[in-house]
Amino acid sequence: MTVGASVIISYDGTPNDDDALALGKMLARAGFQLALAYVRHSREFDPRREEVAEHDADQRLERGAAMLGDSEIARHVVIGASTGARLSELAESEGASVVVFGSDYRTAPGHVEPGTSAQHLLDGGSVAVAIAAAGLRTQLDGAIRSIAVPLAGPRNDVARETAGALAAKLGATVSESRAEPVDLIVVGSQPGAPAGLVVIGGDVRNELNGARSSVLVLAAGVPLLP
Repeated sequence: MTVGASVIISYDGTPNDDDALALGKMLARAGFQLALAYVRHSREFDPRREEVAEHDADQRLERGAAMLGDSEIARHVVIGASTGARLSELAESEGASVVVFGSDYRTAPGHVEPGTSAQHLLDGGSVAVAIAAAGLRTQLDGAIRSIAVPLAGPRNDVARETAGALAAKLGATVSESRAEPVDLIVVGSQPGAPAGLVVIGGDVRNELNGARSSVLVLAAGVPLLP
C-alpha cells in the first residue's frame, strides 16, 4: 500500500512546537501539503471566556502560519480531552498521513523525545509520526539533505522506500547508518505489527533514545510517498 500524504503539524505556540514547524516546512519541500492543528481540551461555559479561548487558539495558529510564511495554510482548532487521540481523528478525517510533533519540552537540544501526545500515536495509531529534534526551530529555513534508515530486516522495507522517495524529491542522500550526523531518521513499526498501525518495539525506542536528528516513524506496511 502506498499513500500520498498531507502533513498535520501539532502546534500550540510553544518553542518545541516551533521545532515541529521547522520539520514540517522541510517536509513540505518534498511536495507534502501542510496544515496546522491546535487541540483545545474543553469549551468554556461562560460565553465571554469561550470567545477569549477561541481568539487565543486562532492567534496561536496565526503565529504558526506567519512563521511558515504561508498565510493560506489550513488551520484546525479542535476540541478533545486527549491531544493525541484528537489529532489521530483529525488526520483520519482530513486524509492526512503524517502528524508532526515537537519533542517533549524537557528535551536537550539536538535530541528527540516524544511527548505524551506523540506517544499516543506511536502506540497503535494509524498515521505516521514525525518528531522534530529539540532546537530545530533555529533552522526554520533549513533542509533535509541526509536521511538514515538504520534498522535492517524486511519490516523496514517501507522505511527504505520512503527514504528513497523523500531523497529523490529533496536531493538528499540515504545511508543505512546514523553514525554520521543526518537530518532525518526513518524507521518502520515493529515486526508483527498490524498493517496500517504504528507500533514501536525496543529497537525503535533505542533509535529514538539515541537519535541526534528528527525521526519519522511509519505505520506497518505503509510507505510515505510524496
